[in-house]
Amino acid sequence: MNILVTGANGMLGNTLQVVAKESKDHYIFTDVCDGYRHLDITNLDAIKQIVKDEQIECIINCAAWTNVDKAETAGEIVELLNATAPENLAKAIKEVDGVLIHISTDYVFGGDPYNTPCREDQKGTPTGVYGQTKLQGEQRIQATNANHIIIRTAWLYGEYGHNFVKTMINLTSTRDELKVVFDQCGTPTYAVDLAKAIFEIVEYRKYVGHTGIYHFSNEGVCSWYDFAIKIAELAGNTDCRILPCHSHEFPSPVKRPAYSVFDKTKIKETFDVAVPYWVDSLKTCMKNLKNS
Repeated sequence: MNILVTGANGMLGNTLQVVAKESKDHYIFTDVCDGYRHLDITNLDAIKQIVKDEQIECIINCAAWTNVDKAETAGEIVELLNATAPENLAKAIKEVDGVLIHISTDYVFGGDPYNTPCREDQKGTPTGVYGQTKLQGEQRIQATNANHIIIRTAWLYGEYGHNFVKTMINLTSTRDELKVVFDQCGTPTYAVDLAKAIFEIVEYRKYVGHTGIYHFSNEGVCSWYDFAIKIAELAGNTDCRILPCHSHEFPSPVKRPAYSVFDKTKIKETFDVAVPYWVDSLKTCMKNLKNS
């Protein structure tokens, strides 16, 4: 099977390149930067052309506008990348009766108070442009009636790109004291675990007959403060004093979801994917970062 991956130079895209090396399928990694086959996913005709030329049967969309704060003032590009582009991908893959695997986010929630793990059928209540456009992207995909698997994830980190783990390793090694919010809780997601789940769903064609929305993060729950404490501990940066603080101490144009914990029952039961505990996955990532 020929598989098209968009956003190949991002954290998840880079991770998928590593995971897919063992595949029997043919992956085509695309982006708009040097080093990859160029594909502008805001251009429907361009997508249709590559789907036709390469006989694509599956698209994995890792591309998105992900800067939450800047999304508030960036203008139409955010909606183009997060809503229009996924719709384009769905339309193109529908023409060949293929499947779209699309990555979404916990930011589709957050407007309403809740303290139990989010289920896939929970109403989306985004609080900012990023979350609003990601929810629109989900809805536009669904409206095309294309075969699709939408995977919402949260707190993504890994060996590639900028992320919380790398930032905390750096800050706790260079500062005597650091404040991290304790009133936002969720579950970190190791990019390798998410990439392996996607790979398994695609590699073994588990998506057949299972169109819909699914949640994936690692198991367990913590606050950003707890996450930072564990990162510093594993990095050996114990001289830095990490203090818990409230979200309002770090003013932001966007209200973050206070509780980003997912109920992952559906994805585990439907696709029989493994979901490791967040601390175990963090240890693996930290070991890899040290070795690199």
